[in-house]
Amino acid sequence: MIRIIRGAMRRFDDLPLRIKGIIVIAVPLALLLAALASVFMADRQSRSAEDQVRLTLQIKSDIQEVHALIAESATGVRGYLLTGQESFLAPYRRARLALPSVIDRMSGQIVDEEQRARLERVRSLIEGKLASHDALRQAGALPPDERGDLSNALTESKRHLDLVRAEINAMAQREEDLLRSRSEAAERARDLSRTLTVGAGFLGFLGALTAILMFSTGIVRRMHRLEKQAHRLSRGEAVAVESTIDDEIGDLEKALELASVLLKKREADLKESEERFRLLVEGVCDYGIFALDPDGKVVSWNTGAERMTGYTAGEIIGQNFASFYPPETRDSAPARKLSEAAANGRAEEEGWRIRKNGTRFWTHAVVSALYDDTGHLRGFSKIARDVTERKRFEEALLAAREDAVRANNAKSEFLSRMSHELRTPLNSILGFAQLLELDVADEDSRASVAQILRAGRHLLSLIDEVLDIARIEAGRMDLVVEPQPVGEIIAEAISLAGPLCSKSQTRIIVEEPAETAVTVLADRRRLLQVLLNLLSNAVKYNHHGGTVVIGHYARESCVRIDISDDGPGIPHERIGRLFTPFDRLGAERAGEEGTGLGLALSKQLVEAMRGTLSFQNRPEGGAIFCCELPRGRPLLAPAKAPNLATSTKRAKAEQKLILYVEDTLASLALVEKLIERRSERLLPSMQGRLGLSLALEHRPDLVLLDLDLPDISGWDVLRQLRADPRTQTIPVVIVSADVRSEVRDSARREGAAGHLTKPLDIDQFMATLDEVLGA
Repeated sequence: MIRIIRGAMRRFDDLPLRIKGIIVIAVPLALLLAALASVFMADRQSRSAEDQVRLTLQIKSDIQEVHALIAESATGVRGYLLTGQESFLAPYRRARLALPSVIDRMSGQIVDEEQRARLERVRSLIEGKLASHDALRQAGALPPDERGDLSNALTESKRHLDLVRAEINAMAQREEDLLRSRSEAAERARDLSRTLTVGAGFLGFLGALTAILMFSTGIVRRMHRLEKQAHRLSRGEAVAVESTIDDEIGDLEKALELASVLLKKREADLKESEERFRLLVEGVCDYGIFALDPDGKVVSWNTGAERMTGYTAGEIIGQNFASFYPPETRDSAPARKLSEAAANGRAEEEGWRIRKNGTRFWTHAVVSALYDDTGHLRGFSKIARDVTERKRFEEALLAAREDAVRANNAKSEFLSRMSHELRTPLNSILGFAQLLELDVADEDSRASVAQILRAGRHLLSLIDEVLDIARIEAGRMDLVVEPQPVGEIIAEAISLAGPLCSKSQTRIIVEEPAETAVTVLADRRRLLQVLLNLLSNAVKYNHHGGTVVIGHYARESCVRIDISDDGPGIPHERIGRLFTPFDRLGAERAGEEGTGLGLALSKQLVEAMRGTLSFQNRPEGGAIFCCELPRGRPLLAPAKAPNLATSTKRAKAEQKLILYVEDTLASLALVEKLIERRSERLLPSMQGRLGLSLALEHRPDLVLLDLDLPDISGWDVLRQLRADPRTQTIPVVIVSADVRSEVRDSARREGAAGHLTKPLDIDQFMATLDEVLGA
């Protein structure tokens, strides 16, 4: 028997773990299921016996109800016969209604054949008894002299009642016997159920104990032995297999033994590889390569690191690498870089470090996190390089760039201020010249005034072009680049160049494009400025009665605009200087007016709009300028040219008051002369605070406001006018020599109704007053 058990255990040991697990689980589970099935069957029998007991009790109750109903019916009928009162018939009527249903219910519940036979006899007797009760009730309803002798009927009714009682008593006795036997059966079923429950618990405990023993001897004990072998393997010790069982644990033990052999071999190979890597790292002199533990302490050090920092391996290994950092960053920067490398895998940094001798050097370093196969952080590697020379070069380059930016800003500020200072006297020169042009009648005086206007406008054009070039060079040119209709802008430029053509009898010919409604991506005002400058040059430097041809040609991604003339062209040796600012290529000797800035400004404007401007001489004579700009999307509707109608004087039914805040007497005098030509009254003020007081006192219809005032800024005046409820509805027009676009935008944001630049254009000035004053 022992031999059989040992053989079974050996076969069990050799089974796969999956089969062992199934057996360990199935044995107690099968015992438990069998016990549960037995308990279920016993419980079912117990419930069936209890149901029979309840049924017997119900039948006994129904028998007693039948007995009570028939007895009450008989008593009621006799009472009726004796008294003749209908109330005595209530038990009779109740029995007449209830007895059939009670008998039918008992018929459905009784299963005993003997009882069923008695029930049928009781049913027949009850029907007879009820029939005799009917007869007695009917006789009782007759007059006394017609009733006859009822003694026989009462005797017969009494006999039926006795028979019914006898049968009912027999049924009650039988049910009593059945109740006793069924109660005993129910008690036996309950005893059996309790016995089986105890047995099921015992079997479950036995099965669990068996499973524990099988699991302990077959798996757990061997797993403990396997764990010991794994610990020995982790310590690098040899592993020997003692078990001969051929399941998965046995295979794992054999694998551990093989792994110990392989690990020994790989350990030797790793030591050899580490030695080669150490020699390689030690040989790198230009880079500092060293390793850190997770806390930032140095664990390896190469020759490059020693050369860069001055520390030997013996001096630095075991020290925290934060000792290289300057005192101002030593407490935070090293830990922050290690955290970043641990989170992202690597981190780069540049900064000053300190050598052993106290000198500083700029280093570029890469810190990489080192993880083992389980994802555990083992430390960091750091590769650093001394880039002090590059840092010094970058600092020198940055300093030079900052100097250049400061110089450029100073130049821009100087030009802007110079523009303001030049525009202020020009405002008086051009303003009074325009007044003289309106007033003088003789031709000589008009020619002189025209010469003054021409020279003043030439100077104003020079100032504007110098400022535009300064803005482009400083990167401050504000362009609104959007799709613009090429043909419409060309037509406007030709219209503006018309007066120049009439003087030299030059014709401008427009070539019809192959594709109409072509648009380019450009700033409309600046593109018109470029085309007008090119057309003006083509007319001005052409021979008398010459021809200028302009056309545009659409391509897939761009549009080319060509402007050609049949003049003398440009000598080949001067073409390289064509777009140089202030270089007029000798045209100044020919007596032609110009600044030498037009082409340079045009080229920079086109390039700012992402286009190109080029030149070439025509083989047949003359020059051709080619402007290429990006093509824009088609416009939904053609743009309309603005209506530039102006007004020089208007009749007024009611005289209006204009407050002019200006600190320059010449500008005040000019505006006063202009207002005299209208019917308004002018209220002058040379200080900002005085202007505010006058505005509050007189409530003018319009405020003309200079921005450069001696006491407070014109911006402060504008803000206070807008903040005070008494003056916030008075329109304010800025009159300033500052032509920067940001000034216009700021004025609009602050609530100004308009912006006029000095020198004033009289037509524009009059039109603005008409618009603001509601003329």
